[in-house]
Amino acid sequence: MTTRATARHLGLSSLAVLALILAGSACAPGADAPRTDLRFEISFPPEVSSEPLTGRMFLAIARDGESDPRLQVGRYGVPLYGVDVENLGPGTPVSIDADTLGWPIETLADVPPGDYYVQAVLNKYTRFERSDGHVVWMHNDQWEGQDWRRSPGNVVSVVQQLHLDPANGGTHRIQVTEIIPPIEPPADTERVKHIKMQSDILTEFWGVPMYIGATVLLPAGYDDNPGVSYPTVYQQGHFSLRNPFGYGGGNEFTEAWDSNDFPRMLAVTIQHPTPYFDDSYAVNSANNGPYGDAIHQELIPELERTFRAIPESWARVLTGGSTGGWESFALQVLYPDFYGGTWSFAPDPLDFRNVEGINIYEDENAFYKQHEWYRVPTANTRFEPTGEVRLTSQQRNTMELVHGTKGRSGQQLDIWSAVFGPVGDDGYFAPLFDKRNGEIDPRVAEYWRDHYDMRHILETNWKTLGPKLVGKLHVIAGDMDNFYLNVGAYHVQEFLEKTTDPYYGGSFTFGPRGGHGWRPYSNVELLRIMAGHIAKNAPSGTATSGWR
Repeated sequence: MTTRATARHLGLSSLAVLALILAGSACAPGADAPRTDLRFEISFPPEVSSEPLTGRMFLAIARDGESDPRLQVGRYGVPLYGVDVENLGPGTPVSIDADTLGWPIETLADVPPGDYYVQAVLNKYTRFERSDGHVVWMHNDQWEGQDWRRSPGNVVSVVQQLHLDPANGGTHRIQVTEIIPPIEPPADTERVKHIKMQSDILTEFWGVPMYIGATVLLPAGYDDNPGVSYPTVYQQGHFSLRNPFGYGGGNEFTEAWDSNDFPRMLAVTIQHPTPYFDDSYAVNSANNGPYGDAIHQELIPELERTFRAIPESWARVLTGGSTGGWESFALQVLYPDFYGGTWSFAPDPLDFRNVEGINIYEDENAFYKQHEWYRVPTANTRFEPTGEVRLTSQQRNTMELVHGTKGRSGQQLDIWSAVFGPVGDDGYFAPLFDKRNGEIDPRVAEYWRDHYDMRHILETNWKTLGPKLVGKLHVIAGDMDNFYLNVGAYHVQEFLEKTTDPYYGGSFTFGPRGGHGWRPYSNVELLRIMAGHIAKNAPSGTATSGWR
């Protein structure tokens, strides 16, 4: 909760003081919150670990017992409560009570009386001694995509059915006893291959073995034509071991890919989870480390050697949506000589004047917009096509804070801070804003702008970047993107459409009333467009008959 001293320090008016106090009270249970003696004491037995463990203990509460409560947790999911544990010994209980912040019900005192299914989970942290001199405790991804609900090695309790009534209180004791088993990697097939490799570059940065990988979809006729090399489309996005473009299962894409008249190319998805998120955003960053180097100096060279990919920029194209939309656009901009074009769908903020509703340069607070005499909550998520607000920025960030402190939530705004922001004094990222009161740090905002604001980078460096990007930038988004990501795309379009010497020569396509998943054409049509672009830009005299 914001104190009066803090408000004086910020130089706010008395009305602003009151508003911030009210905003802060919504983020954390405090002295004025409803009280209850309802509590949970959660521990693990020596059979789980004879040594103390560090991590975060979660409690999930659900009305529906058809699936484990932990699997019902999500942005719009069941109530979740969490507390950090440090060197917790076997048999020693940790308490979750009315003072524990929760989402979407922020205190146990407000849980409606009733019968519930409850489950506890211990998300285990690893000690990282990074090469930058910082020591941090974070969850080390186990090839599950930074998902504590399913991560191998995490410990869960047996689901219990309990009657909870905050008015009557009571203490419930739970032990986490079941260790989540390792994930079975998918097997290679004739058409789909998998690579997982230890990255020397990332291992040196993080101080423990770190892995990156890829799933490769081979074209029809690949084995029958050993002398043919192929162009590659890199599909960026969240961690997944599924096949590129959903290949398999008799869908339209599979039928086209296997047909005789479809362009022959390699389709690749890359796995690069980090201790902050299921995806590194594929760039070098102060907090995540040199993922850009690892991908471009270790992984892609290995892929090109193993699968007969054409190792030329004109033969490498990019695509992806949302997270993958930002990655595909940013990689084309930051590695303009390495890639030959991008088709970026609903990209994460390309211009930081709208980061899921927050203008990081002009807003003083991430939770509200201040107009001269009044303020309104900052919208974070909306329904399409109506635009009705589903979550505010404050609600979204409360959810993330419940999932993890120090940016360890594994959620969207935290990974943006990890990728785009500087390292803080404690070794975790320096936050763009305080998740409890929303106060924005303008120094961090400047760092974001100078390093990763795509519009700023393009505008500042167009004289050198422009000639390398002509015809390569294509952005597709819905005008009613659920996370307001179309706004950043508008800003980039506004700049690029005014470029001269050279003109950018790309395209922006917006779907009226289209949401986050809006697309004007299928993956089949997309790859045909990409194949035509590759053939058009192949050097004169290139033999293309083997893959056209």
